[in-house]
Amino acid sequence: MSQVLIAEDNAGIAAFVAKGLRSAGYAPVVVGTAREAWEHAQTGEFDLLILDIGLPDADGFSVLRRLREARNSMPVIVLTARSSVTDTVAALEGGADDYMPKPFRFEELLARVRLRLRAEGAGGAEATVLMVGDVSLDLRTRRARVAGKEVDLSAREFALAEMFLRNPDQVLSREQLLSRVWGMDFDPGSNVVDVYVRYLRKKLGADVVETVRGMGYRLPTNGSGE
Repeated sequence: MSQVLIAEDNAGIAAFVAKGLRSAGYAPVVVGTAREAWEHAQTGEFDLLILDIGLPDADGFSVLRRLREARNSMPVIVLTARSSVTDTVAALEGGADDYMPKPFRFEELLARVRLRLRAEGAGGAEATVLMVGDVSLDLRTRRARVAGKEVDLSAREFALAEMFLRNPDQVLSREQLLSRVWGMDFDPGSNVVDVYVRYLRKKLGADVVETVRGMGYRLPTNGSGE
């Protein structure tokens, strides 16, 4: 049974994540400070760390930095309420394996936990680049490319593109996308998904995302779009 260390000072979020991981078959341990996170991480007993950046006694980035300086390669998924590209890049360049912006949906966090633990179990052989057609996403560096040319995506645009590339040819409803990318309950009056799909089409190509009328969107592997 994989042991997951959760460094989160918000008791409600910590309990929510721990309960979900326990139900999924993991053994979670919760700590609420950077000092405890560092001390527990150094024991070698944990397979993965879920690390909040806003810890009360020190910035979570300091824990991440100390781990990597100590050559501790344990996978780290950063949780943060900071959504700027600067903070995202800082987390990933600082040695984080993945990040989740708050608010988040547990099912997406669980998918990321499973991905990182599979990669660790395979000696790092798990692919960190998603590719469908001419579009590729590097999950470690958070860089997007179209036909080899780098494209600048915001954190939310990248998350939405990642959802499509992880589920090629599958129809994803607006409700699913709101839940998994924005962490929101479905609001039938919201058009934020449609707006961001338009952003992706402008940056990745007009045909990259197909509209399935009355159902949602999908990324076709044959390259045909709306």
